[in-house]
This record gives sequence, structure tokens and C-alpha cells, in this order.
Amino acid sequence: MSEHKFPTEIIDLPSGGKVYPKDSPLTEGKLELKYMTTREEDILMSENLIKKGVVIDKLLDSLIVTKGISQETLVLGDKNAVLVAARILAYGPEYTVEVTNPNNIQEKIEHTFDLTKCPFRELPGGIDYTDNSFDFETPIGKNKVKFRLLTGKEEKLIEKDLEQARKVGYNSDISTRLRYTITEVDGDNKVETISSFSQNMLARDSVALRNYIQSISPDIDLTSEIKIGGEAVSVSIPLTVEFFWPKSI
Repeated sequence: MSEHKFPTEIIDLPSGGKVYPKDSPLTEGKLELKYMTTREEDILMSENLIKKGVVIDKLLDSLIVTKGISQETLVLGDKNAVLVAARILAYGPEYTVEVTNPNNIQEKIEHTFDLTKCPFRELPGGIDYTDNSFDFETPIGKNKVKFRLLTGKEEKLIEKDLEQARKVGYNSDISTRLRYTITEVDGDNKVETISSFSQNMLARDSVALRNYIQSISPDIDLTSEIKIGGEAVSVSIPLTVEFFWPKSI
């Protein structure tokens, strides 16, 4: 319990706190989260926040108790884990939702998942997570690239850039995300160098880099094996509106 007047829980983060600066309260790999109250339910019901697409961010900022930390501070995998923890504290671990059979998209069932059984992704050994800075050499172009794991702050900036691009009929999802992820190319950290490189990478180098980033990124595993039509299949737990607006509540 903190000095906060509402009950709180200390939750673990998938990153173990390894990616944050030494002076960050997150370096211990834990975060303090308060239980949801009617105040947060009011946030979830705000049509204005829903229209702006920021309702979940506002919710998490209201629930995070750890001083100096917001959802923008968290790398995305940690943010996902906090989202799941917030849902468990608010409405319990049972999450009932319609699931589609990945082997037969015409077949759908309603299934109840236990969110407490979603494990953290195991981080690979031999990776230095200090200062959220990583090295990679592209397999074809042999470019030496430095990159970072994105936080909620960068994700918002990416969404704004993509929205502007779509208004003029331009789809730049991959290159925009790479532009925010890459911090240096062959020793050059100038913005224009990174932007040009992100837009002109060889496709095989781009795929290799993105796969590597995925492989080292801390996160919570939101896949589960269930039975549909007598067949055991692996499905991704769908995060629908019912995640924070459950039917039974």
C-alpha cells in the first residue's frame, strides 16, 4: 500500500526495468498501480476521449501511482502488461470474448480467457538492454544500425505522422516506424540520414531488422491455446471494446 488513498498493487514489468535510465523509478522492474474507481469508469465513458482515440492512455495515466511515470514513459511491451494488469484489478482475470478459428474463419465461438495465465515473453540472453540502445548489422547492405525500443510517447508521434500521410493518400507505416526506431546509421545520427535510410532500406534488410527488434522486445504473451470444434488451436486474445467494457458488468 502506498500513501495513495486508494488500494494499490505493485506489478512486474516484462522488461525487468532494464531499458530505463538509471535514475528512473522503473529500474527495479516494478510499477505501482491503483485499483480502478468510478472516476476511471467515467474516463472510459467519455465520448470525447473515445473520439480522440486517447481514452486508454488517459485511463492508464489515472491508474499509475509511481511518481514521475506515465504511460508515455513505458516501452510498448511494458505498457501492454500494465493494460492487462489494470483490467485484472478492475474486473477480474476472466475475459469473455468471441474468437475466430484461425483454420476456419467462418467458425466462431465465445471463450473465457484467464488473463493471469498470460506470461511475459522470455528475454533472450546476451543482450545489453542498458540505455535502451541496441546494435544491428543489416545482412545485405551491411549497414551498422543503432535503434531503440519505442515508448508510448513515440507511438503517439507515429500515429500523428501516419494520420497526416493517409490524408494525402500515402501509406508509410513501415518507414515511419523505422524512422522513429532507428537512432543511428553507420555512425551518423542526423535526422535526414535516418529518414532517408528508413525510406530506402532494402526489403530484406528491413524485414531482418524488424524481426530482430521483435525477438528482443519485452512484452506480455497474449496468445492462448483453446479448443474450437474439437480442435486445439493457438489464437491471439482479441482486445475488443469488451476488454474494459465487459458484458457482464
